Amino acid sequence: MFFQQILRDDIGCAAYLVGSTQAGEAAVVDPRLDMVDEILDLADREGLRIRYIIETHNHADHVSGHHLLAERTGAAIAIHELARAAYPHLPLTDGDELALGEVVLRVIHTPGHRPEHIVIAVIDRSRGPDPWILLTGDSLFIGDVARPDLAIDGREGASTLYESLHQRLLSLPEGTLVYPGHVSGSLCGRVDNRMTGTTLGFERRYNPALNILDRESFIRHMTEGLPERPPNMARIVELNRGAEPPRIPEARPLSPEAVRDVIDQGGATVLDVRSPAEFAAGHIPGAVSVPLRGGQFQNRVGLVVAAEVPLILVTASDAEAEQAVQALAVIGYDRVAGYLAGGMDAWEKQGYAYVSLPVLTVRELWERMSREPSLQVLDVREESEWAAGHIAGAVHLPFYQLARDNPPIEPGRPVAVICGSGTRSAIAASLLQARGWERLFNVSGGMTAWRAAGLPVTPEPALAR
Repeated sequence: MFFQQILRDDIGCAAYLVGSTQAGEAAVVDPRLDMVDEILDLADREGLRIRYIIETHNHADHVSGHHLLAERTGAAIAIHELARAAYPHLPLTDGDELALGEVVLRVIHTPGHRPEHIVIAVIDRSRGPDPWILLTGDSLFIGDVARPDLAIDGREGASTLYESLHQRLLSLPEGTLVYPGHVSGSLCGRVDNRMTGTTLGFERRYNPALNILDRESFIRHMTEGLPERPPNMARIVELNRGAEPPRIPEARPLSPEAVRDVIDQGGATVLDVRSPAEFAAGHIPGAVSVPLRGGQFQNRVGLVVAAEVPLILVTASDAEAEQAVQALAVIGYDRVAGYLAGGMDAWEKQGYAYVSLPVLTVRELWERMSREPSLQVLDVREESEWAAGHIAGAVHLPFYQLARDNPPIEPGRPVAVICGSGTRSAIAASLLQARGWERLFNVSGGMTAWRAAGLPVTPEPALAR
């Protein structure tokens, strides 16, 4: 048997190539749009013909590569019949088997995350009749299980997921290997470790969600404290279900004059993907900062930028523009008009207006708070982070809510924006600046630096015993 995991750690996606080297046949499970070339190269190196492209469900967090793979290989796309896929496909039902030589892929219907969700049990008949590997998609993760609120009511989804886990999966041998469709970084669960595989027995013992044996308690656990859901998730589902193949647009360089003309015409968003420090030094007025580097780029774009609006990118290089365009296509943002050729240097040389975002260190913030009573501190972290400790007198609103809500601060007073490290606060400050707020400061290093400097937080952390 051949088995290979393909990872993308930006938003924690995992796909799989599994098959028989003896038969020279393979299947791809849950391929992402930007994995297609890598998968084809891998199959070619191993002498494997791709016969099936299997989707465990209609994905909500990324655009699938099943259309492109099918076009280039002639393979059949297979998905559960409840997916209502509009493209030609092989409809799957519980218990169906796809044979690849001695390797058999058995369908286990596991609704909960979505009604059509399936797990693929991988059996190597040359070794034995039991499943060797479970490709669990978005049902069972490493240290967590899937969120139940993306397709149906959260309580209903959690109840159905409880049944799928305890009746369908946990009855299998505990030595069965588990490889999920998502690892750390995904919004489809609450995984915070960097492992990429586990066993059913280990998860049965140590996965907190699986140790909740009462159904009602499980439902409460699964419907509380979930990550914010980006508004473009429903759109991604429809792209994945639809008959139209997705596209990765070309990264087109635009002169400063052309960029200014597009901005003047209105209707486009300037998305600055450079680092927070580069953005702070100078950026186009009205630009939204979401750094490409440092993780969670796609999730954060999905939370603060509308998918229907054309984008103009500001990048640090041509290569970064190519990477940003591909990363955006993965979440269905395919309306990229182009990127600023020559970056901000070219913009400034033309004499066009630009603005900066003043930065404060945590020590500077502490000193200004003591001598400048009018200074407001806006904490844009998640609720759980805020509850674990924050600056006394600060006000709280998660960064993504600033895309739609008015902040609980006074417009005429200076505002220092803080998060965990300085990235989300740069996003938040850019959203405020784009709406006309002035006298803004981004706090570099965020609460991590604040704590490291020994500055006070409230509530006080509990003393170790």
